[in-house]
Amino acid sequence: MVPKTLKKFSMMLAGVAGAMTIASAIEAADFSGQRIEWIVPFKEGGGSDRWARFYAPLLSEALPGNPVVVVKNVPGGGSTKGANQFAMRAKPDGLQILGTSGSTQFPYLLGDKRVRYDYKDWNVVLASATGGVFYVNPELGVKSAKDITKLRGQSLKYGSQGATSLDLIPLLSLKMLDIDVKAIFGMKGRGAGRLAFERGEVNVDYQTSTGYLKKSLPLVEEGKAIPLMSWGALNENGDVVRDPTFPDLPSFPEVYEMVHGKKPSGEAWDAWKAFFTAGFPGQKMVFLPKGTPQDIIDTYTEAFKKVVTAPDFAQKAEMTLGTYPQSTGAQATKVKDVAINVSKAAQNYVRDWLTEAYNVKF
Repeated sequence: MVPKTLKKFSMMLAGVAGAMTIASAIEAADFSGQRIEWIVPFKEGGGSDRWARFYAPLLSEALPGNPVVVVKNVPGGGSTKGANQFAMRAKPDGLQILGTSGSTQFPYLLGDKRVRYDYKDWNVVLASATGGVFYVNPELGVKSAKDITKLRGQSLKYGSQGATSLDLIPLLSLKMLDIDVKAIFGMKGRGAGRLAFERGEVNVDYQTSTGYLKKSLPLVEEGKAIPLMSWGALNENGDVVRDPTFPDLPSFPEVYEMVHGKKPSGEAWDAWKAFFTAGFPGQKMVFLPKGTPQDIIDTYTEAFKKVVTAPDFAQKAEMTLGTYPQSTGAQATKVKDVAINVSKAAQNYVRDWLTEAYNVKF
């Protein structure tokens, strides 16, 4: 039997040891004098780029030691180039992080042959929900979603990052509305697609909320673009409802009902909703590479938590990110799980459609 005094002493030692362990962890994750690279696998100017550049200085302030956080754009392959490089080269020391988008998730989900990364290897420390807005050139004669069928029979062009990117949502949406559009592939980000729209090389476009609020909304205000719909947002019941950032725009399911006189259903709808759910509630995520020590993961998690719970965060974020959940910790892990798990039926439908429509080989 251990005497009470000895028990007390043992508990004190355990407490001291625990405190030392915590102190060591904090010291190991101190980034004083360091430079952190935030890899964005897209060109400058798009939604992911603006999202990262919004967060970078806030993360710098929140991390221990206030390291410099710089955004490094590595475009190519519909974002697979930058993600592949991160998977192969990033060291588990917390000095390189990756910001992904739905355009990074979708090729992974669809088995795109360019993918050399596995989301299951990465440690998520932030998950940002977002939305998207579809808009057109006013010369097409469409003033609102109510007359979207006027787009039928017109020569429509859309600048795309690739058939397996997040662009499959607008392309599938238009297919479901019986509107033909020619996809011009090879864009190195949605920012490049927007610039093509501004130059008149394409006449329909879509941007995630971040890019739309900063770069496309001015076009709308100048009368150079007509917004028709948002994709929508998921409510607590898992239903697609109006996007809270764009409450005046109908969601895609509403527009579908306007066009067809009934709510969406069937294989195409099931696939659309599955990929929308994978691509937008957790569209943008920040990852640390495989093998990163837990103390570094915890430090990043706490830093992002500090950022998103700051009293002035919502006000700062509104005109850059919109009004969407920003998740850290266990909630971010749940979001990641939803984002990288899509039913086989939905995957097969989309793969068959992409092969038939765009000759994509899997």
